Amino acid sequence: MTSTTVDLPGYVAGTWDIDDAHSDVGFVVRHVVVTKVRGRFSDVKGTIVTAENPLESSVDITIGLDSISTHNETRDNHLRSADFFEVETYPAMTYKASGARQDGDKFVLDGELTLKGVTKVVPLTFEFNGVGPDPWGGTRIGFSATAKINRKDFNVNFEGVQNGVAVVADKIDIQIEVEAVLRQPEQA
Repeated sequence: MTSTTVDLPGYVAGTWDIDDAHSDVGFVVRHVVVTKVRGRFSDVKGTIVTAENPLESSVDITIGLDSISTHNETRDNHLRSADFFEVETYPAMTYKASGARQDGDKFVLDGELTLKGVTKVVPLTFEFNGVGPDPWGGTRIGFSATAKINRKDFNVNFEGVQNGVAVVADKIDIQIEVEAVLRQPEQA
């Protein structure tokens, strides 16, 4: 945490529930050197607590690994297997952070990502997209974020090789769009 504060237009302190229907946790990975494969997770749950000082806010997110989709059922089933996520043993990954820091016009969360029983600090660079009313009388907040990880740091060690070429790169780019709904006082 830091004692510095920032001014964000429209910012509201409170507890927010992630709206998984309007949020996207995706990834991009190089495949056999020549292209990139994109995927996403549809089961995204969690809370964001925005503090009076935005830099003291926290996040607690759980992503169901079984919800992976790369638009290829065979590949998705392989990703759920012990070669990759091993979802029967490790059904979810989590990201938890308390406190942020400013980096130019963006912010960074130095949160802990837990995947396959391994927890490591993963800096998540994010932008505050704003706060606004929704058509149902609620208030919503939005963030865009990116990160890079090495899958082998999390025991995702599949070593598929075809004709001497690695099938899956080690570096994974993570891309996140999160929309969350402010809890009403009686829900907090």
